[in-house]
Amino acid sequence: MANKSKIILGIDPGTLVMGYGLILVEGKKASLIEMDVLKLSRLKDHYERLQLIHTRVHELIQQHKPTCFAIEAPFFGKNVQSMLKLGRAQGVAIATAMQAGLAVTEYSPKKVKQSVTGNGNADKEQVWLMLQRILSITVRPDYFDATDALAVAVCHYYQETNPLAGLSKAKGWEQFLQKHPERISR
Repeated sequence: MANKSKIILGIDPGTLVMGYGLILVEGKKASLIEMDVLKLSRLKDHYERLQLIHTRVHELIQQHKPTCFAIEAPFFGKNVQSMLKLGRAQGVAIATAMQAGLAVTEYSPKKVKQSVTGNGNADKEQVWLMLQRILSITVRPDYFDATDALAVAVCHYYQETNPLAGLSKAKGWEQFLQKHPERISR
């Protein structure tokens, strides 16, 4: 990872607004490539919205050639119909990424916030302020959906570079020390 560069595409799925963010990782430094939203509310037909999600994700993959794809897991709400539609939107984005040969990683909203701010209950403004610092961004986007997607990409970057990220809590240190005996001081 230290010398390889990679591009991470992060998606915040939505049925009215889908956010996307791309970061370039070179060594241990991440920088912003692009963040924006796809506005879907102008379309009344849900299936047309799904087609537009597929088209835009495909275009982003063709244009930027990401090496990683990360997506935010749907937030569980009370409205079953809304959850169904959101799940479809997420599924279309995932299928598009998989069709392009990208591995997909999904993160809960709490995990994204915790990775970026250190607080899993951070609000959108706090996440945005940390992203500004991390990526040296000066331009504020019009929608938090864009910053949410960017946060998903940054979360993925942090999870990939964290040596303890994939370890279970029960065996975490045991496994870590087995894989990294040079870290044991005697």
